[in-house]
Amino acid sequence: MYRLQFPGCKEFIDALEQCHSSFWSKYFGGCNSIKHDLNMCLRKERVDRAVRNREDAKVRAERRQKALEVLHQDDQ
Repeated sequence: MYRLQFPGCKEFIDALEQCHSSFWSKYFGGCNSIKHDLNMCLRKERVDRAVRNREDAKVRAERRQKALEVLHQDDQ
């Protein structure tokens, strides 16, 4: 499921799932570095998405402002 949401982190997700298949690695810290790498990848994905959303919001706000100006142009 998460492979589809975060295609850039697919290899980290697969590596963590494979590591977690081993009881000893899963419960005694053998997967910590893989988990850290996955967290860093997911963080990068989140930051990139936030930047895109901010840029899109600016464009929408400009479009909305122009539409309001056109709408209220006749009021004067």
